[in-house]
Amino acid sequence: MTTSRIDATPSAKVLIDELRARHGNLMFHQSGGCCEGSAPMCLQEGEFLLGTSDVKVGVVHGVPFYMNKTQFEYWEHTHLTLDAIPGHGGMFSLEQATGKHFLIRSRLFTDAELQDLEPVEQCG
Repeated sequence: MTTSRIDATPSAKVLIDELRARHGNLMFHQSGGCCEGSAPMCLQEGEFLLGTSDVKVGVVHGVPFYMNKTQFEYWEHTHLTLDAIPGHGGMFSLEQATGKHFLIRSRLFTDAELQDLEPVEQCG
């Protein structure tokens, strides 16, 4: 069995379901750069143009999760957990008006998990 690189908390799954019902197919992108900082942005699928500088880290609750590959180099040894907490996040992310925002929690992979990781996909 392959080890997933990303999972979601129950709170994040509820918020994803709410946003999917309102906006249709979704995608996540985490740049680690300016504007939105390192917070994951939830967007309508295709709203953010992916390029060769992005990788697909995995699928979280049925939604593809992308990251800038430079950011991924810092996080490649960590398991990511998408969470949703009260407060306002990035102004470009779809959850902005919900009173909640997505964030990433991380932990290092175990040695056993590192041996069996899902591969990332190069975009573009």
